[in-house]
Amino acid sequence: MTQHRDLLVEIGTEELPPKALKKLMAAFASGIEDGLAKADLEFGTVRPYATPRRLAVHIETLITTQTDRLVERRGPALNAAFDDIGLPTKATEGFARSCGVAVEQLEKLETDKGTWLAFRATQPGCATKDLLTSIIEQSLAALPIPKRMRWGSSRVEFVRPVHWVVLLFGDEVVDAEILGVRTGRETRGHRFHHPAPMYLAEPAAYAPLLETEGRVMPDFAARREAIYGQVQEKAVSVGGTAVIDDALLDEVTALVEWPVALLGQFEERFLSVPQEALISTMKGNQKYFHVVDKAGKLLPYFITVCNIESRNPDQVRAGNERVIRPRLSDAAFFWEQDRKHPLFNRLEKLKSVVFEEKLGTLYDKTMRIKHLAGTIAEGAKLPLQPNAKASAEDAATLCKCDLLTHMVSEFPELQGVMGRYYAEHDDKDGQVAQAIEEHYLPRHAGDALPQNLYGQAVAIADRLDTLAGIFAIGQAPSGDKDPYGLRRAALGALRILIECRLDLHLTELIGVAAANLPCSINADVQKQLYDFMMERLRGYYHEQGIRPDIFEAVLAKDPSRPYDFDRRIHAVKAFRDLPEAERLAAANKRIVNILRTAKDAIPESVHEPLLSERAEHDLFRKITELRGEVTGRFECGNYEGAMKLLASLREPVDTFFDKVMVMVDDAALRSNRLALLKQLAELMNHVADISKLATA
Repeated sequence: MTQHRDLLVEIGTEELPPKALKKLMAAFASGIEDGLAKADLEFGTVRPYATPRRLAVHIETLITTQTDRLVERRGPALNAAFDDIGLPTKATEGFARSCGVAVEQLEKLETDKGTWLAFRATQPGCATKDLLTSIIEQSLAALPIPKRMRWGSSRVEFVRPVHWVVLLFGDEVVDAEILGVRTGRETRGHRFHHPAPMYLAEPAAYAPLLETEGRVMPDFAARREAIYGQVQEKAVSVGGTAVIDDALLDEVTALVEWPVALLGQFEERFLSVPQEALISTMKGNQKYFHVVDKAGKLLPYFITVCNIESRNPDQVRAGNERVIRPRLSDAAFFWEQDRKHPLFNRLEKLKSVVFEEKLGTLYDKTMRIKHLAGTIAEGAKLPLQPNAKASAEDAATLCKCDLLTHMVSEFPELQGVMGRYYAEHDDKDGQVAQAIEEHYLPRHAGDALPQNLYGQAVAIADRLDTLAGIFAIGQAPSGDKDPYGLRRAALGALRILIECRLDLHLTELIGVAAANLPCSINADVQKQLYDFMMERLRGYYHEQGIRPDIFEAVLAKDPSRPYDFDRRIHAVKAFRDLPEAERLAAANKRIVNILRTAKDAIPESVHEPLLSERAEHDLFRKITELRGEVTGRFECGNYEGAMKLLASLREPVDTFFDKVMVMVDDAALRSNRLALLKQLAELMNHVADISKLATA
């Protein structure tokens, strides 16, 4: 009868790195699951646990013994297994010996390729407890730990020193040494609330025992949810809403075992400082959650999550308020000092900051961005923005100046944000100030884009200057290495051009960026950069679920305007969904092959009197009817409408290929029919090369 038991493994450590805890928890559980599955051990629900001082996995209903397995080994072919007098060959004897049996005990295996000698046996399954140590050690060895450490005189390495290991299979301890520690059945509670060892009778008692007696919430997700609820409750008590960033919530969850949220307060005078600076120091330095009102304005409160339930919470609160006050005072001081000098005054100082040795200083880069941003804004300006070029150049001139402010030196994540504040203080145009902040957008995949033309122009210019410069000095990304973040920069520039509908030629912009550089960049390198960006575009559409053949069909026409490229993509996608699309794509492939292999010089026009078959006349008439309308829609950018018109070609095209032989002996007829196919191909492939579309 099959038996099952629960398994519990717990690794007790010193405080684990909080930003890595969630990933370590998932990897540890996944590694054990994979190991059990590879060993053919059946199991039920897997429950991972993690706190600052432990990684644990509870697996329900794990089978106690592997099932027996039929082992089958194939030996020599029967016709080569024995010699002419019927004696086994050396190969046969060696095979039998390796299987631990006599030749006479081997069986015959019939296959469609012949008969073979074979060995079959039933291999009894191993006891699960004998396999557990190896499976756990393999999972621990595979954890994503960038740098392991040693402690004491041990040669064992792990992310943090290990103090205890629990390994229970049912109510039995599996005796082993893991990470230099002997396994047992005693866990530890909270470092302060319950530091004494706690006896575990069975795996199922683990989580309840820790929570009720040990004052530890071992379930990461449950602890996270508890923190979320406590923090929001504290914010509501002062009429506000807590802003809970997922990454910060995960980090705080990884810092505490018994979470207790406390509300603290700071002086309202600090609210005169830009709230981003106050929030940055609260989140980054103190791991506090901030509170806002209904309008999203910062309130003079913060919420901290303690790892202890203090008998005197007021004293803990006062201590946190004392800690945060000097940090907020520093921010207020930086804000006051920075505003004493106009942002523009820092431009000259950028000459002392090297961007890249071969590409000059940040001042040099700023001047290049200014020139390119002006070109972009002028090319994409709207009727209501007659001064687009000058405004974009103004924003570009100031876009890096805040890097030399006290505030950004202290809080680098506020670059751009503080530039906007200082520009507004200097009475710069609101959209110019906004552009200084937004030229860093998008910072990552899925991030927001700049909202006005000036920010869009500076954002594209900044990225293209970096891309062109790094390609020019021969530092293009290779493999997984991308120290300058060029893949992210390329995708960001493409997203702005497409999603902000800036109908500009990418090749021309690359050319302008290249011409601005202090080092030469030839046409081949510019083409490499263009191809690099097209590969990013391929990934961009893949993420949207666009089929690869649709991308290839558009790429074949090499449209150099990304926004134009995007419109073609969606037009071809809509065409691909039409019932006529597959037949027309197949016909187009046939046409392309015929035209490619034709040895005749193909005329530019069709000589109508030479159209001898009715199917030829019908196809020619249909092409003539559609050409003007398709071309008109194409020229005004209505690609989807143009592609839909092509669907009406299916019947005359099918009939033509059913009734008409193109490569006839008569040279005049043959050339005329090739000319007809050439016109058909030009019409069908106006938007994309539909011969690239996949067909069944």
